Amino acid sequence: MEIRELPMPQAQPGEVVLKIEYVGVCGSDAHFFESGMRKGKAFDLPFILGHECAGTVTQVGAGVQNVAVGDRVCFEPQITCGVCPECRSGRYNLCKDVRFPSVPPYDGMLRDYAAIPAHLAFKLPDNVSSLEGALIEPLAVGLSAASRGDVTLGQDVVILGAGCIGLLTMMACKARGAGRVIVSDLFSKRLDKALELGADAVIDASTEDTMARVTELTEGRGADVVFETAGNSHTAAETSDLVRRGGVIVFVGNINGETPYRFMDLMYKEGEIRTIYRYHNNFPTAIRAVSTGRIDVKAIASHQFDFQNVQEAFDAALYQRQDVVKAVIKL
Repeated sequence: MEIRELPMPQAQPGEVVLKIEYVGVCGSDAHFFESGMRKGKAFDLPFILGHECAGTVTQVGAGVQNVAVGDRVCFEPQITCGVCPECRSGRYNLCKDVRFPSVPPYDGMLRDYAAIPAHLAFKLPDNVSSLEGALIEPLAVGLSAASRGDVTLGQDVVILGAGCIGLLTMMACKARGAGRVIVSDLFSKRLDKALELGADAVIDASTEDTMARVTELTEGRGADVVFETAGNSHTAAETSDLVRRGGVIVFVGNINGETPYRFMDLMYKEGEIRTIYRYHNNFPTAIRAVSTGRIDVKAIASHQFDFQNVQEAFDAALYQRQDVVKAVIKL
């Protein structure tokens, strides 16, 4: 990592300039930093990472009416075309021409100031801090996952992986009324965090048989909804064992490579497989969930680093995964 000087951005029509205050380190940021690769190809350097952010509007361009100078906002980093069939249907997260800051070749938000489209700036209520605002983006992923799973009152839910997205998915499921949420992971510290944030039961997959424990905890039925958030081929393969008859599996984590899967086992149960890709139309919901106290998103921010220590933040996110739920950089 290097810190360099950039020209001060100017707000063009329909844009605002944001003084960035907090940036979260996403798993994709850490992957790009570690590998220097996207889809198997090296990308050009230098490159700016970071997309989970919030700050204060310092300049507005012509035609902007939804925010004003001095407003604290978070940023939804999906800059889409707005005219393709996916955008026009409301599923703009599937836009093929999306420009997503921090995904090569589009520079990200780890900088003091950035110009962004005004319609992607969402005002934060007075009782939502800028730190919480930077975590609205990953919370939107968790809300999207819970929505795709159609989690409803009283259901049994299993979440495989207690990282940031797994925990936020858990909190979203609890907010939707899930009756019993069971979280599985290899690291005891992550499982302790899951219990702290509301998990009803946890499974240490390094020492316990996940399927046997889920069978026991659900009185032999299996889970109504299973979320794979670890991005691991092993946990992906066992989802068909954990879901009940007629249940739903939601793949959330980024699973690289091939995954052997027993589709006949799932067919005998008439189970469903669903996937999510980012999120759409739920930033206002995420902000309200935090503002009303339904979801304590700031509890996810386990480690904070100053901007001068950005290298340390990424090293922690990469190499201390059992301890670091979410690294956040304060500018």
